[in-house]
Amino acid sequence: MTLNLCVLTPNRMIWDSEVKEIILSTNSGQIGVLPNHAPIATAVDIGLLRIRLKDRWLTVALMGGFARISNNEITILGNGAEISTDIDPQEAQQTLEIAEANLSKAEGKRQAIEANLALRRARTRVEAIKVISS
Repeated sequence: MTLNLCVLTPNRMIWDSEVKEIILSTNSGQIGVLPNHAPIATAVDIGLLRIRLKDRWLTVALMGGFARISNNEITILGNGAEISTDIDPQEAQQTLEIAEANLSKAEGKRQAIEANLALRRARTRVEAIKVISS
């Protein structure tokens, strides 16, 4: 038995195919979803989406959003998402370094919050790449 997974962002469809299982980062922690999972709607946190195909795992860097799981259908509406193999490692590392520098220079609460979110997004992209190489 399989699940139908659809991952959408404002710019494009990232994934629309059958999968065996997913591991999703939510605001209350990671959840694993197998066929016949109980229906749920949840906020998606900035983090990794792990997708199990027949004999391999695929990693997607998700930038938050919402997910709905019902009747073996999973729909994720993400603020942004990138499949790990599409991420340029050098660019991701540079973005992480810039985000770290911006956080240390942040003045005021608003700048600190924005810099922290940018850092979380950058770290997620780098983590997605590291999953490939491990």
